[in-house]
Amino acid sequence: MTVIITGGKFPTGDIVITRRADAELPRLEAFMGLLRHVSGDWGVLDDHDRKQNEAALEHGFQLFSRYVTPTGTKFYVITEHDRSVTTILLAEEY
Repeated sequence: MTVIITGGKFPTGDIVITRRADAELPRLEAFMGLLRHVSGDWGVLDDHDRKQNEAALEHGFQLFSRYVTPTGTKFYVITEHDRSVTTILLAEEY
């Protein structure tokens, strides 16, 4: 499946999801996390990590978001520093 997201704060590159995340996360939750990530809504992060992401937008570092589904499953969305790939994975896979 190819996903193209326009209007985000940064390019995502290829979008991948780990096998475990694909098996355990509802597709809608994973997709909504991805949309939040590219819009700059970093999810459940402290102020320090939010500021790091804002600096990463300017300086080309890795971008990291953390989300929690309504059932309590924690997952991350990570875009590499060169914006070549964005990965959706479960928290315990990080």
